[in-house]
Formats: sequence, structure tokens, C-alpha cells
Amino acid sequence: MAQRHALLQNKPVGPQVPAAIPAQKWSTLSGNEPLVIARGGFTGLFPEGNPDAIGLSKDISTFLCNLQLTKDAGAYCLTGTTLDNSTTIAFFDPKEKTYNINGNDVRGHFSFDYTGAQIDQNVSVNQAIFSRPGFFDGMSPVLNVDALLSDKAPPKFWLNVQNEVLYTQHGLKVVDIVLEILKVYPIDFVSSSDIGFLKSVNGKLNKATKVIFQLLRATDVEPTTRKPYGEIVKDLLNIKSFSSGIMVPKQYIWPVKPDKYLGLPTTLVVDAHKLGLEVYVSGFANDLFSSYNYSYDPTAEYLQFLDKEVSVDGVVTDFPSTASNAIGPTLIISRDGASGVYPGSTDLAYNQAIVDGADIIDCSVQMTKDGIAFSQIVNPQGNDFQRNPAEKNSGKFVTLPEFLELAKAKAVTGTLVNISNAAYLASKKGLDIVGAVSTALSNATFDKQSTQQVLIQSDDTSVLSKFKNIPAYKRVLYIGEIIGDAPRPAVDEIKKHANAVNLPKTSLIKVTSASVLSGMTNVAKELHDANLTVFVHSLRNEYTSLAFDYWSDPNIEIATYVQTARVDGFVTDFPATASRYLRSPCSDPKHVHTILPAQPGELLSTIPVEILPPEGSPLPPLEVANVVDPPLPAVVKVTKDVPAASAAAVPPSSTAPESVSNIALSLVAVLVFAMLSTSH
Repeated sequence: MAQRHALLQNKPVGPQVPAAIPAQKWSTLSGNEPLVIARGGFTGLFPEGNPDAIGLSKDISTFLCNLQLTKDAGAYCLTGTTLDNSTTIAFFDPKEKTYNINGNDVRGHFSFDYTGAQIDQNVSVNQAIFSRPGFFDGMSPVLNVDALLSDKAPPKFWLNVQNEVLYTQHGLKVVDIVLEILKVYPIDFVSSSDIGFLKSVNGKLNKATKVIFQLLRATDVEPTTRKPYGEIVKDLLNIKSFSSGIMVPKQYIWPVKPDKYLGLPTTLVVDAHKLGLEVYVSGFANDLFSSYNYSYDPTAEYLQFLDKEVSVDGVVTDFPSTASNAIGPTLIISRDGASGVYPGSTDLAYNQAIVDGADIIDCSVQMTKDGIAFSQIVNPQGNDFQRNPAEKNSGKFVTLPEFLELAKAKAVTGTLVNISNAAYLASKKGLDIVGAVSTALSNATFDKQSTQQVLIQSDDTSVLSKFKNIPAYKRVLYIGEIIGDAPRPAVDEIKKHANAVNLPKTSLIKVTSASVLSGMTNVAKELHDANLTVFVHSLRNEYTSLAFDYWSDPNIEIATYVQTARVDGFVTDFPATASRYLRSPCSDPKHVHTILPAQPGELLSTIPVEILPPEGSPLPPLEVANVVDPPLPAVVKVTKDVPAASAAAVPPSSTAPESVSNIALSLVAVLVFAMLSTSH
């Protein structure tokens, strides 16, 4: 609390209003992707507020803090009325007390009977749900709100004020305490199940902080009106007078019948959206049985609430990674714009990529000798075929600020800014490419919004670390070399610097020298298990870039990386091809006419042993030494006139072998003919 008072003297700016509103792609009220809200972090595994619980959820969700207060106004994050199940309080103080709460006698340890110092110095958190592992019990202190939010890079934050009447009865001025917290820290949401509290704070908050009314079980009684929540929810117009949204249990939207099958849905989401109220749903957990309709598949349950016609605005969960994976579709990332159509990195290529449905448009930053950051024009020709020769000289250079302005104006889902050769430019040419990118992004206010994704990509971990303290940015480690394994030490090193990895596509699906798929690696699983996002590069349409298993059809390659390798996104020269596939029913494995993925190794198994292509050397594992880079050198002063400094291009993307011997081609042709003949 003392820290909070000190910070009031030099308070930071509150949450920023997003700079751009994206095109309506979701049926949420805003049209934006539904929020993932993590109750206390990744509480499906770790105790609430545990550092690992926060770390695993920080980049993919908003942190929900269920507020508990000490007698001296210390603010902590713990779900419930007492401290008993979720902490080690009984070891510090074996004596329990009993209070009458809502007409019921409740026995236990209550936060308002202790000081903040007592909690900080003597009490640790436990896993509150006993069916979950207790491996991490007693290892970390109870999460202090001030400690979390005063960190250099705090998570997006939702403050849920529980038991306001109880704290008020014990001499705590809850409204004043919460308003003080909101003056000091940027908080995205404030919610409560107490209408009186919400009316007291409404109009006194930063305009960017949303006020949400939390409805408890339908039969529970709201303390201000003394009416059941099930009755209050019928008057949404009244709710709108003191809040901008509601947070409800799942039953309010999809009731579950006594036989544990789903009943008919209510119209709550539609009715709320008509009035401009957002709807958030609580109670999601992978290990909490809900309905037989979901067949124990938590993703199926999330998708039940994310209907194409009307979607909830966010989900509150103990397992944020599952929710994030259910919500986040496979991303289409352009490579130098639509470089399969126009010269790469030109205004034409970028505009075409947006028209063609790219989710993320990319800019590989180059520098002029006077420090101007721009995208370098890339020749559009493929290795074996001409690409749109009539336009081979079309388009113009785009500076980085122009690129960012285009992304904002067109409201694309996100941008990827690639930084290479930073050390060389700093030490040899006196150019600060990291500073130039950082300034351009800040000037475009991308560091102060969360509406559009911003991916910072580099093959240098020291570059990525420069952006570590900006929550709005996702850091992507570019790996140019093909790997066959991602051991835990190397993965742990990646996590120190990046949230995502962009690696060659053949690091996930192995390809022989004869351009035939030979099998899968565990790389994607190893990275996903560490909660890292996995992108692959680069997909092309030309049949010479495709393994024979894909039948010269780029759609089958896309299907294989989406359905079999389960990547989170892929880089492509042809966003239109990827968009047509992903936006069509044929990308749905449940659809009758779905485009089926290739089965790595299936075609190879049909080749007679005596003419099998020789096995290549095993793919090398990713080593820690391949990940760690030395600190960036200082930017030198260049006194003499030097030629324009253009950073070298990003390391060539590794693709399937683009030329094969005539023998291999003839071999596969004979095999295919034989297989087709047999089928007839």
C-alpha cells in the first residue's frame, strides 16, 4: 500500500484506446477476437498467482485477480471468501474465526484479520483444487497486487472485487481502495457482483477501464437489491446504466439439463449485444466435467460459445492455453507481401496481400546510410518459373512508417517486423536499426494498443530482448537452419527471449533427397509443450517447391501443416491460396469434401526397397549455443562518407527441395501410374 501511495506522485498513463478498429471477423460486440481471461494465471496446474502461472498465461491472456483485502488495505489475488484452501495460513495461525456471511456461518481464516506484512512474510499459496497436483504448494507468496502491477512488464489486468459488503462490514473502504489502485496502475477491467459498488465507481474510472457486472448463480442473492441474479439478468437495460458488460456462468447461455446434456441456448448474448453490452463467460476448466455433448473435449466446449453468428466476448478459464488455441486460428503471414504476384515488399505487394486475406503482413527492415528504415524490393520471380512478368518492375519502395500506416488504415489483424544484421549495422555502419524500428512503432502508437498484433522477428535473441518489456509486442525467434529436435535446454533458452518461433517447414515434416515425405519430427510438440507459438516458412505454389506427396497441389501442403503438424501460422508468398483454403469448408476435417492432408511416409513406403533414395544424415538438434547471441554492440559514430548501408537479406527460407533428378521424377510417376492402375 505504501508503494501505491508513492507511485501516486508520478502515476503512469492508464490503458490506451486502441488506435484502429479491425474489420469485423468475429461476431463479438467489437468484432475483435474474443478475450482469454486467466483466473489467477494458469491455475489448472499452478497455485493461483504463482510466478509460473503468470508466466505461462501472460502472453496469451488477460490476468484476472479475485481481490482479497487485509486490515491495512493490502490488496491480494485469491479466489473465495477465506484463505484456507488456497494458502498455508493455518501453519502461521492455527486459530480459525467464524463470521456470518449472507445469513450463513462461515468458519476459517479471513484476510481482513491480518496485515499485509503478515501475509507477505508468512503465507504461501497452495493449489486450491485438491484434484490438481500439489507439486508447487508453498513455493511462492500470496500474489500482491502492487508487486504485480509495478513490474516493468505487467500483464493485461482484470480486477474482480469480491465480497465488497463483507470487507465494508469490517471497516475497509473498498471503493476508496479500488479507486486508489486505479489511479496508480493501468487496469483494463473492473468487475464486481455488487451493484452498489459498481454504481459507486462508475464514472470515476479511466475511460479505457471497462466496468463489468458479475452475475453469480441464478439463485444467489445480489447484496444491494436483495434480488436473485436470475431475476436481475432479465433487465439488461438497467444493467447497462452502471456497466459496459456482464460476466456470467456458462449456464446463463448454454443450460445443462439434469441428465448432463445441453438444453436449448438462451438469447442472452444476442440481447446483450443489441444493447451494447459485452458478455464474458466464467467457469471454464479442462478438468471440470460439464456436458456429455463435449465428449470430454475442452476445445469443443469453448467453440460452443464462439458461434459464427453470435460469439461471447471472452472466456474466463483456468487453462488459458486451451482457450487461446481454440480461439486463435492458423495465421496467414505474408512473405514480403504477396510476393508471388508483385515484386516483394512493394506497396502493390502489401496491398495485394491484404486483399488476398493475409492475417499478418510483414516488413523486413533495411536501412539507408542516413538512418531511414524501409522495406527492400524483392524480385518476384520464382526459382524455376516467372511470376507475373508483366508486373516485374511495378511497385515502389515503402518506408517503415508508411508500412505501419498502411497496416493501421487497412485494419489488418497484425504486422510482422523483421530485424536482421543489427550488430553489423551498429558496429560497422553506425546505424541503430533496433532504435529505428522501436521509434517507428511507438510513433504509430502500436506499443499502446492491443487491437492489432505486433510481431517482432529476429534471428538475434539480443534484438528480441530489447522489446521484452512491451506487452503489446510478441517476439518471434527466426531459425533459418533445419533442425530435427528441440531439446528442453534450448527451448528454455528460447523462452527467455521469445514467445514464438519461425522455423523451416522441413523441421516439422521431413523430406528425402527425392522430394518425398519421410515422417514427422517432435519439434512442433516440443515447442508447443513449452507454450511457444510455432510458425513455419515458407510456402509457395510452384509445384517444384512441393514434395511429391502433395500431388503438386499447394492446398494439400497447407492442409498437412494445419491438420497434421498443427502449426499456429505459416509464411507464404501466396496469401490468396492459403486464405481460400482456410476460409472454405474444405479446411474442416469434419466436412464431407475436406481436403485431406498428406500422410508423411505413406508414399515412401510404396517405393521398392532397392530403389529407395539414400537416407540423409539425421537432422541436427537445436543447441543452446544456436539460440544465445552476444549483447548488441554500441552504435559507433561514422565520420567518413560511406556507401549506403543495406542490411543483408533475411537468411533464405528453407523449403522442400526445389529441384529433383529426372530419375526421382520418373520413379514417382511410374509409382503413381501403377497405383492408379491398381485402383481401377
